[in-house]
Amino acid sequence: MHALVSLHDKIFDLVDRAGTWLLPLGARFVFAATLLVYYWNSGLTKLGDGVLGIFSPSIGAYSQIFPKQLEAAGYDVSQFGIFQWAVVMAGTYAEFILPLLIVIGLFTRLASLGMIGFVVVQSLTDVYGHGATDLKTLGAWFDRFSDGVILDQRLFWVFVLSILVIKGAGALSVDALLRNRRAQPVMA
Repeated sequence: MHALVSLHDKIFDLVDRAGTWLLPLGARFVFAATLLVYYWNSGLTKLGDGVLGIFSPSIGAYSQIFPKQLEAAGYDVSQFGIFQWAVVMAGTYAEFILPLLIVIGLFTRLASLGMIGFVVVQSLTDVYGHGATDLKTLGAWFDRFSDGVILDQRLFWVFVLSILVIKGAGALSVDALLRNRRAQPVMA
């Protein structure tokens, strides 16, 4: 029995050591494979026309982020102020910048924390702004269905991002390169 326990401990000690670098890499891969293009496409729908569209959000941006306010304004974005513009632009830029930072592994913990906040705000906007309160879309935890878009899917998103907040980007990342560069002594 002692030999079996010893073998178990040796195997899972190796798994644990491999998990130190494999888990963050896997979390970044899962994020890139499932959410990178999703967020970039969402960000593209918020940009205005032409090159200067990066400073002039589309009406779709306002309708996604401020749906009830836009409807109350008669779909006239000129009635919106600098605050709404700044929120829309910050959200749009976040959909491009935060996923990129996560995938390349730069400022990964902060970017992942920012994405968790983004997912929470996105979910609240879906529920309160767009009225996504039907059980099929909203979902419910601890039920027999796992396909609720907001509670079920986004819980997995937040879990993957939480791994990156806790563990960082791992060994194959820009963060690791910068950390290793700082640790090397400077020769004069």
